[in-house]
Amino acid sequence: MNSALIRPAVRVSGELVVPGDKSISHRAIILGSIAEGTTRIAGLAPGDDNRRTIEAFRAMRVEIREAPHNRLSIDGAGLHGLSEPENVLHAGNSGTTARLLMGLLAAQPFFSVITGDASLRTRPMARVTEPLREMGATIYGRKNAGYLPVSIKGERLRGINYSLPVASAQVKSALLLAGLYATGKTTVEEPQRTRDHTERMLALFGADIRRNELTVRIAPARRLKGRHLRIPGDISSAAFFFVAASVLEDSEVVVRDVGLNPMRCGLVDILKKMGACIEVFNIKEECGEPAGDIIVKEAPLEGIEIDRAELLSAIDEFPLLCVCATFAEGRTTIRGAEELRVKESDRIGAMAEALKKLGVEVEELEDGIMIEGRGKGRLKGGVRLETRGDHRIAMALSVLALNTEDGIELDDTGCVNISYPEFYRDLEEVIIR
Repeated sequence: MNSALIRPAVRVSGELVVPGDKSISHRAIILGSIAEGTTRIAGLAPGDDNRRTIEAFRAMRVEIREAPHNRLSIDGAGLHGLSEPENVLHAGNSGTTARLLMGLLAAQPFFSVITGDASLRTRPMARVTEPLREMGATIYGRKNAGYLPVSIKGERLRGINYSLPVASAQVKSALLLAGLYATGKTTVEEPQRTRDHTERMLALFGADIRRNELTVRIAPARRLKGRHLRIPGDISSAAFFFVAASVLEDSEVVVRDVGLNPMRCGLVDILKKMGACIEVFNIKEECGEPAGDIIVKEAPLEGIEIDRAELLSAIDEFPLLCVCATFAEGRTTIRGAEELRVKESDRIGAMAEALKKLGVEVEELEDGIMIEGRGKGRLKGGVRLETRGDHRIAMALSVLALNTEDGIELDDTGCVNISYPEFYRDLEEVIIR
């Protein structure tokens, strides 16, 4: 673990480009590996999560070459060209890697095992393994394949109609990948619309996929075709700079070439509702996704109520929403976040504990949190806080530390390597002290 003192800043000011979108990068690697021909990717997300996906396909004999500046070239093996891995596939901390691989491997004509780190082995997997079993998959694992590690014996799958009991882009994506190989069409119905990176990427590679409101349907594929892709910047990474600029006096930042998928812009919408000064411009399309530039200027924030529907497209930004609420005027209540109890850490509990140590009035709810905002002005700081090895907690608390008098010591900042290895370097680029 790498402990660090995050010192306060006067303001943040400047312009930057954040790393490529992590979610889109996962899907580009997966589909490029099972497509025919060469897929070239520019702007790949550099963190450990995507590294795990790359290494999994290398273990299945896919030729993947890396080049400087986060570029990647994949010689696709085709839909039926993967080879049985000689060892256990290790997903590290990446739930996306584990769950999407389950869907793909359930249809391969070989045996495989997936595991993860201590945190990932506590996260629920039955939501994926149960519908895959309905499709005909043979999957074994702890507590009836409810937790990693799991073993998978590839089978000939059949398409099903499946209604997701919980809105989950990862579960939906796993079933769509399995549906590429199934006999008959596979239909997934969502209780709420979730991020659609998988659907967009599948269409880009030539899959027969259709969406109608809350229903997605995919037909079995004969082949996918390799593509040349440029991954837009990750809005979840850019969000840390949006919040820093919003709460630090006289701040202004511009982030270029950020992904603007409507199901990922929840934080921007919520910040605007709180009174933030945000402008989106230079809108274009990258990798089948909308993208553009975003400028954020400091503005007074007001406490609001955030419900499940609003939170769905900002679920990864929950820790940052807690930071916004701390420096807003009045009470902010966030509900519908129970899923965060089983992420990389219990993010609700982690943020409630950290804010209480800083003297913020907080009430932890079963499915969320209530924060009495302090409005403008700095917190005292001068405390040591636990990140619980969670990259998003570490980065959110680092942003909060900028608006303190004495800074904050974090017990582990090395965990940011999971998603954003150069976070602290980029943060220093825009900090004015």
